[in-house]
This record gives sequence, C-alpha cells and structure tokens, in this order.
Amino acid sequence: MRAMPTDRFRKALCGLCAGLAVAAGPASAQSLISGPGLGGAAPGGPSTNPGASLVAPGGGVSPPATIQSPLNIPPSAAPAPQAAPSLPPVPGSQVALYLAARFGSDLGYIPGGLIWRIYSNRPDAHGAYRMVREERTSAPAFVLPPGGYVVHVSFGQASASKHVTLRAETVREIFTLPAGGLRFEGRVGDVRIPAGQISFDVFKGSQFEVGDKRPMVQGAMTGDVVLVPEGTYTIVSNYGDGNAVVRSDIRVQAGKLTDVTVVHRAAVITLKLVATQNGEALANTAWSVLTPGGDVIKESIGAFPRVILAEGEYRAIARNDGKVFERDFRVVTGVDSEIAVLAR
Repeated sequence: MRAMPTDRFRKALCGLCAGLAVAAGPASAQSLISGPGLGGAAPGGPSTNPGASLVAPGGGVSPPATIQSPLNIPPSAAPAPQAAPSLPPVPGSQVALYLAARFGSDLGYIPGGLIWRIYSNRPDAHGAYRMVREERTSAPAFVLPPGGYVVHVSFGQASASKHVTLRAETVREIFTLPAGGLRFEGRVGDVRIPAGQISFDVFKGSQFEVGDKRPMVQGAMTGDVVLVPEGTYTIVSNYGDGNAVVRSDIRVQAGKLTDVTVVHRAAVITLKLVATQNGEALANTAWSVLTPGGDVIKESIGAFPRVILAEGEYRAIARNDGKVFERDFRVVTGVDSEIAVLAR
C-alpha cells in the first residue's frame, strides 16, 4: 500500500488529527500529532496503508457531536507548540485552569477539533449538572472560582471526563484521547465514484462480532472525516440505492487518519421500454428489477429509470398499459449500460 506523506496530510487538515485509509482498494494512514501544550508543559474488502499523523511536530455530560468534515485550519491558525495560552490577570479569589489533550503519552498533543465543557460537580435543585464554560480551542485557559468541577472534552466520537478541584494554585490537566480518523472515497475499478452517489456508515466492532449493530455514524460522504476512538470498526459502503453494498473491517489507530477507499464491483444501468428496436422509450412505465431467485432489488416508475447494481444476473420487468414485459440481463463491473425491453 502507498503511504501518504505527512507534510501533505498536515497541509490538508492542518492540525486536525491523523489519517486513515480503507478500501476494497488501498488505504493510507497519516499522523495527526502536535507538539507540547499547556503553556510549555510536557467485495472486496478494504486494504490499509500506514500513513500520515494527526499530530504536527513539536458524569451527566452531553455526548459529543460527530465531526464529519475536516476543520481545514490554516497553518497560521494552528496553536504554537511552545506557546502558553493567553490568560487575563487572575483575581485573588479565583484559580487558573489550563487544559490540553493528547492522543497518548508518547503521541503528542491534539492541535484542533476539541470541544471543552466545564460543569459544576454538584447538581442543581432539578438534579441537573450546570455547564459553566465551553471552549473550542486546543489548549484553553479558564479562570474560575475555587471548587469542584467536571471537565469534559470531546474529539468527534471520542471523549473523556475528569473531576477537577480548584483551590489556590494554578491547575494544569492533560487528557488522553486515543482516537483516530476515517476519510472516505469510493471507486469502481480505477474510476472515482462521484460525490453524492456513495455514502458510508460506521459501526463499532468487526462485522463478524455479535452484539449491538447500531451505527455510530450514518451517511458519511466522500471526503468527510469521522473521528472515533481507537479500535476496530465495520464500514458499510452504499453505492446508489440498489444492491451495490460493500462491508469491510478497519482498524483505527490513535493519532492516525485513514483514507478509506472502497472499491465496488457494480455499474449504472438505465432501463427503457420500447415498441420497436431503437424506438422511443414509453412513458408511465412501472419497473421492477429482480435477482434470478426473485428478490426485488429496485422498483420505480418512468421512461428512463436509472439503477446502480452489483455485478451479476438480473431480470427487468416492465408494466405499461396493463401489459407486462420482461428481459434478462447481466451487469458487468464498470460497464454502464442501457437495457431496452421490447413491448411485445
């Protein structure tokens, strides 16, 4: 597999996270790691390629939102590896809290895409834990009254929380978020599937494991970046709304972005009902596309319905003006075809 250059990845995501790749074709991973923070504190299933880093050199909490596109932070906006976060003068009655997150103890700091929320550690009269502050920077600095708090940080689908007690001295906390990213693309052979024609669902665990199979992410599109905790995931790729579906497993590594390239064995088929060979298509035709075993793959109405089908044998059934017409046909990978059914 081909590994993507780290510099190229950093320019593309500019400090968002790391890269990954899966495919019924090749996949590549890139690093997403940053330097020190805290003010100087320390059907073919897919195949994968090691690649770029997500890191540049140098309880009652609401769930995190899914990030499905790169932040595209320009290089000038990325946090300086050695710079301390700016902080106004701290009144004597309050305490400074510095925060940062990293992919792992030896992987580096996360330079972007973080959502920080600070909650009171005591419920109010209604039993709810009140959020007192929220920030979306990589290494925020807060000035808060002394007391107990719950700090929650999210990075896409990955999150962590920690109880923090503020007394008189400045507090610095580093969170560990062993997370990586997935970025998607689909192909038929060597031809890229246009954006909008293919979508991707992400499930936790291998497709061969039993258990909860609710999707973590639904309908991710070409070029989207989905951030998830380190681990194994099932990627389900849907090309069109027919039966062109590919399932594959991928391993997400902390601090890595994997480009998932799913290769489909399918083609685009256009149907038409004609009275004579090379004749005009008849309007108001109801269509059904079936497998040889009789399973219905697609139903539609129109003169030129279009369906994306996996490679194989099919039967087209056309109903028009109270009459039924049929034709068997074969789908060959990458060979988009027009199937004419004779109305006789």
